Amino acid sequence: MEETKDKKIVQEEMHEEHEASKKERRNKHKEQVDALESEINALKDKLLRNAAELENFKKRMHQERIQDRKYASKNLVAEILNPLDQLDRIVQMKTDNELLKNFLIGFKMINDQLFNVLQTDGVKEIEALGKSFDPNVHHAIEKIENKEKENGIVLEVVQKGYTYKDQLLRPAMVKVNEWSEENGKDK
Repeated sequence: MEETKDKKIVQEEMHEEHEASKKERRNKHKEQVDALESEINALKDKLLRNAAELENFKKRMHQERIQDRKYASKNLVAEILNPLDQLDRIVQMKTDNELLKNFLIGFKMINDQLFNVLQTDGVKEIEALGKSFDPNVHHAIEKIENKEKENGIVLEVVQKGYTYKDQLLRPAMVKVNEWSEENGKDK
């Protein structure tokens, strides 16, 4: 009987060891499952971030293509402005010679047509004369003192400035009124 008792004890111990081994394997499997789930979640997060980054890249590239098309002729327009300014000065020239007047009238018509084409494409002359000085669109090249006029007013435009659509092509070169009561006094 004692032998059966010992056998039972041994069997119970073996059973407990077997159960403990099973529990240990379950814990290992659970740890592996948890680690894999964690890795899956990290990969899902990375995938979502990459997908969002790709979508943002696509939007950015689309915006850049739109901007490139919108301002495609900006450099050409900027290069044409100086010759057109020269032509504008020539057609404004005063003369008594009738033949030269007729040529100037024809050149003025061509000049006006060229500026109309540029305006249609988005070029605008910056209004400067008599306006308050704005460093964003005006470039002051000289200060003039005229107490009859308000301080900070543009008194003369030396070179016209232009914008192209919503960007500055060339600032207007201007002479600005600036004076004070202390000018010329040793204070």
